[in-house]
Amino acid sequence: MNEAGELGILVGVSKPDEVTFESRRPVSVGEYVILKYGRGKVLGLVERSAISSDALGNGIRNYEEASESRMVAQANRHDKSYKGYVRILGYLDELKKCKAIIPALPPEPGTEVVEASAADLREIFAPEGPHWLRIGTLLRNTEVETRINVDKIVARHLAILAMTGMGKSNLVSMLAKEISKVNGTMVIFDYHDDYSTLDMGRYINLMPAKINPRMLPPDKLAEVIEVQENASNQIHVLREALSEEVRQRKDEDFWDELADGVRAVGAAEKMYREAAAKVEDKIEYVRKKFSNVLDPGMSDPLALIKNGKINIINLVELTEKQANVAVSYYLEELLDDRKRATRQTKSKSPSQQDLKTPPRFTAPVLVVIEEAHIFIPKDEKTETKYFASKVAREGRKFGLGLVIVSQRPRSIDANILSQMGSLAVMRMIQHDDQAQVSAASEALSRDLINQLPSLNPGEAVFAGQWVNLPTFVKADEVRERKIGGDQKAVEQWSQLAVAKELSREASDSYVPPGYIQD
Repeated sequence: MNEAGELGILVGVSKPDEVTFESRRPVSVGEYVILKYGRGKVLGLVERSAISSDALGNGIRNYEEASESRMVAQANRHDKSYKGYVRILGYLDELKKCKAIIPALPPEPGTEVVEASAADLREIFAPEGPHWLRIGTLLRNTEVETRINVDKIVARHLAILAMTGMGKSNLVSMLAKEISKVNGTMVIFDYHDDYSTLDMGRYINLMPAKINPRMLPPDKLAEVIEVQENASNQIHVLREALSEEVRQRKDEDFWDELADGVRAVGAAEKMYREAAAKVEDKIEYVRKKFSNVLDPGMSDPLALIKNGKINIINLVELTEKQANVAVSYYLEELLDDRKRATRQTKSKSPSQQDLKTPPRFTAPVLVVIEEAHIFIPKDEKTETKYFASKVAREGRKFGLGLVIVSQRPRSIDANILSQMGSLAVMRMIQHDDQAQVSAASEALSRDLINQLPSLNPGEAVFAGQWVNLPTFVKADEVRERKIGGDQKAVEQWSQLAVAKELSREASDSYVPPGYIQD
């Protein structure tokens, strides 16, 4: 007779960190089990499972034989084998104290395996404390909340990685929702307009994605007005024209003065005449096309970010180069601001420079970069990549956390990805992506990586410092996010056809009697 909760018995070869057990029922990847050996109860995670049949083994040669073997298997209750392959996580009591201590000796074959109780799991995966925020439930035990340590995200950074449509934006929204409850400051660079309808009332600050060209150095301004990187003559012209006097001009006067300066450079130096004409054309082009983005009259863009809010910067109207300049500018300024804040907090006598420009953000800030493979690519130098690397290295000392979000881990700079102390990995089928994730985190075993293709939307593996243990999670759905996902083409076409028909009928009703339409 099985005891309550009894699940199986250890079989085969046991190792200190992994064991195999024969189960009385099929087991799911992500279930937690308890073994009693060493100094007490030990927690394990099922990372792989298998079902086999003696009668229906690999030796079946044809359908008739398979049909007969199936009847034999159904008649023999000993035919099926349910195996679970378990990763040893540590002593249960120590894990409840956030310490992972694995017994030095492996358990003996024959050791009983029991199901972990919801009460035990809650103490590990849903700790109490203001820095532990709910993000969802355990995937295989929805009675148990999953909470994450937001202090560790800010201090050690986070990567959210998955295929398109698997729930990355929902997870970021869930993180934003929970951080808003503790009055945290968050900045989301929204590249595809995924968060503009996130309805969280007074906690949301929707910001226009604007760039003040007066504040940019010549090389960055060249990027913004689409001057090619190898167009050295055009960059020289722009550098000469962008004088301090021109920078003082505001509104439309700035563009006029800049264009005048470009013409003056072309007139003074014959070799730059053609380059000056091209730069002038580019200035005129961006001045008209991007007037709502490039604003010489605006104040410091950093002033638009509000403390204690979820600040969403919509980049959808910017070109890729303009978005890169904007994100790098914010990262640089935020890091400098947090450095000043930290110096003032630690110093009894702040410097005159720090007193002259007091920090805007006196508490930590969490920054989210969507489409990280565009901004911090593996084989390309970008301004954002440079400053994201600085934040990854230095941010923890100054209270500036970084979250990178991408569906292409293989295309992200490996050095920056490796500095993300926590991971949320959703469904992923590309082997190159899996290899990059595996290389970035020691907390994810090969067996866990192999399970990524089987995850459904909203399901993830959490690993790293923001959780006590590697965890299979079902993320909560954020209902405050009004739209998301793919466009429903057929539905919208049908609605358009109905609208056209109603419009035609309305027009027909105004045709005078006896009037014949062609």
